[in-house]
Amino acid sequence: MHLPLNALRAFEASARHLNLTRAAEELHVTQTAVSQHIRKLEDRLGKPLFRRLPRGLALTDEGQALLPVVAEAFASVARALDTLGDTRPREVLTVGAVGTFAVGWLLPRLRDFQQACPFVDLRLLTHNNRVDMAGEGLDYAIRFGDGAWHGTQAERIMEAPLSAMCAPALAHGLRTAADLARQPLLRSYRADEWAAWFEAAGVPCPVVRGTVFDSSLTLAEAAAQGAGVALLPVRMFTRELRQGRLVQPFTQELHRGAYWLTRLQSRTLTDAMVAFRDWLIVHAHAGSPTTKNEQQQ
Repeated sequence: MHLPLNALRAFEASARHLNLTRAAEELHVTQTAVSQHIRKLEDRLGKPLFRRLPRGLALTDEGQALLPVVAEAFASVARALDTLGDTRPREVLTVGAVGTFAVGWLLPRLRDFQQACPFVDLRLLTHNNRVDMAGEGLDYAIRFGDGAWHGTQAERIMEAPLSAMCAPALAHGLRTAADLARQPLLRSYRADEWAAWFEAAGVPCPVVRGTVFDSSLTLAEAAAQGAGVALLPVRMFTRELRQGRLVQPFTQELHRGAYWLTRLQSRTLTDAMVAFRDWLIVHAHAGSPTTKNEQQQ
């Protein structure tokens, strides 16, 4: 069935305002023209879309069913036109991100970035905090640490304090930090984290013999499956906490670093790099990011 575009636009505007006069003002036509378009559409469909009231309109069941379909169609057209109207040439942006940040924070917001910066063709690589920016051809690398990497400019994205996390079943027996001595304590490649956490909690650190993992993603999955207790950046595992796969039995946190957006000091900024950086900082709610240039390791 062929439906006239102007009639569909008149219907959509009238359905939003439930008033012919306001719809006509929005479309810059007369109220009579809007009314005629709607009548033609109703005649074509063979069903009324509105009930005419003394002071406006009310949608019929058929009108209520049609409105979201038409509204989404016009919204899709508008998004496509916005993309075509962007005169900037498409740019490839290659970003290396520590896997925990990529999965826990960036991927859930990736669609938003694509819509905000449609001219950027993002290439996303993951790493375990060890990266060769020049060798891998990276425009940016997102890392965890203190911001001091040789030959790079680093801008703080967000803090990432670590907290003890485990499966709900295992947490039932944890009332004080000292109770952790009876549980397997899973470890990252940063060997001193548990000792520092216990020191901050004011409790002697037990002998730590849990499995060592090279990624917080596998560390968290092991904890969720009941293998032990892990120190994890809470902000990267909010989904697992909401789902109840992980719990945080203690409020004690350990501040050992932050996530940073880094680039080689020799790398000239491109439009794509600026767009990604601005989007990232805004959405990370980082406030006034810290910049740190290091001259030597």
